[in-house]
Amino acid sequence: MQSLAAVLRSPSAAFTLEHMEVEAPREDEVVVEIHAAGMCHTDLLPRELPPEMFAGPIVRGHEGAGIVTETGAAITTVERGDKVLLSFNSCGNCAACARQKLPYCFNFMQYNTGGRADGTTAFTDSSGGAVQSHFFGQSSFSTLTVAAERSLVKVPPDTDLSTAAPLACGVQTGAGAVLNSLSVPAGASLVVAGAGTLGLSAIMTARMVGADPIIAIDRHRGRLELAERFGATHVLTGDPAELTAGILDITGVGADFAFDTTGNADVVTAMYNGLNTIGTIGLSGVGVGTVELSVFAMITGRTITGIMEGDSVPAEFIPRLMAHHRAGEFPYDELITTFAFEDINEAEHASTSGEVVKPVLVMPNG
Repeated sequence: MQSLAAVLRSPSAAFTLEHMEVEAPREDEVVVEIHAAGMCHTDLLPRELPPEMFAGPIVRGHEGAGIVTETGAAITTVERGDKVLLSFNSCGNCAACARQKLPYCFNFMQYNTGGRADGTTAFTDSSGGAVQSHFFGQSSFSTLTVAAERSLVKVPPDTDLSTAAPLACGVQTGAGAVLNSLSVPAGASLVVAGAGTLGLSAIMTARMVGADPIIAIDRHRGRLELAERFGATHVLTGDPAELTAGILDITGVGADFAFDTTGNADVVTAMYNGLNTIGTIGLSGVGVGTVELSVFAMITGRTITGIMEGDSVPAEFIPRLMAHHRAGEFPYDELITTFAFEDINEAEHASTSGEVVKPVLVMPNG
């Protein structure tokens, strides 16, 4: 099978559109004609990590949406012609998977970052060279891909795939942080750092559940205006050293919950210090740096927790978010700006510059 894919060949290179030979699916895989794919910060992490951590060339993309065109012999959850979203992969066999803690699969890295779990790839370029596939079980920056069954979420036939694609990672992470990971109740205070896809999804979800106050933190005035539009009752900007005082001033006794999407160690520290003694901070931002906390601060009752993929089981949680969207309670689609697939590098620039919140690539057949 032939596909047109966006290949990343080095951390500093632009994406290049290349023709790929795509092998037939294995018994636990399906072929998906991709119609749309969200672009997420995780797709661009090679730009920020040490070059020696890059395993390429690779086709990235992990918020795919498309139509199943072929199924492996063991596939039971979808059939040809079904519309699907493609989310993260998991092994299904470890203790975390057994407890439905799929984002914390003990084998998450093996199943999501370096080809198939056995290290093989489904993509070959025009010169016969191997190109890594199965990024998050899917590698959806491609017009046709081979995906793991455990990455699939079947959606209704009338689903607008370009609108639905971001639910597969960024949106479900932000919404899941509020609904699943932190279980924020009505009337609780929440601080959200970073008004990108994750943060804004969390803010609109917090408004939906009745949290109050909802405090947004960002460096950019335009993003804070978006945060207010989607439910933030207060906004903070400026030096991290000023954030704790701002949070305490708004809440009086400190925040009940905090959610960081920035990965900035100084911001995380400030938010932690702005919690009340039974407060919880959830961390989703990928970054570098060290958070320094005193032992005394850590024994006063505050909780720190990591959050992956919003603690979701995608096949259950994504339909729930779609229902909230249909009901007008969760307008995440207002974060989306679409780009033609061939404009992938322009989409990346628009995302990293802050010009757009959530780029979605629309394929030629989308």
